[in-house]
Amino acid sequence: MIFIQDQTNGKKPNNQSSDLVNELVRFPKVLLIGPNGEQLGTMSAREAQVKANEYDLDLLCVAPNANPPVCKIINYGKYRYEQQKKAKENRKNQVKIEVKEIQLTPQIGIHDMETKARAATKFLQEGNKVKVGVRFRGRQMTHIEVGQEAMDKFISMLGDIVTVEKAANMDGRWLIATLAPKKK
Repeated sequence: MIFIQDQTNGKKPNNQSSDLVNELVRFPKVLLIGPNGEQLGTMSAREAQVKANEYDLDLLCVAPNANPPVCKIINYGKYRYEQQKKAKENRKNQVKIEVKEIQLTPQIGIHDMETKARAATKFLQEGNKVKVGVRFRGRQMTHIEVGQEAMDKFISMLGDIVTVEKAANMDGRWLIATLAPKKK
């Protein structure tokens, strides 16, 4: 007696996705679509696999939740390649928005605030969000309204290029607000 060892270790060969392909299609009846897009009718999964083998292509279940499930005869390698190419293109076109941080103090000088406002303007023009924080130390916590005035003055310096995404509120010893660039 000769035993043939399974080389796949129970895994799908060369397939990291959850696609139902070829022998993994195990429905009693499936609606089959041919390689040119024509409907070949409803048949058993085994008959559909035989048809796919006649075309020397793969059987892919494209709608497993339909009634009956829809399977298509395609070149699975080409299909996977196209899917990976689309995913790569979508990742490339994705816009990455960073959150830049600017720290103020309640008694910040006017020139220091102007310098920080210029930096914030540059960040906003690049399309990034800006998180502005006013840090309170020691007895400054008793006069939070001074820090709120500094925050309001800073936001007014940025003018009409900014929208306040999250209004200033206390978080521990910090008064934090989030600013975003205004839509054009």
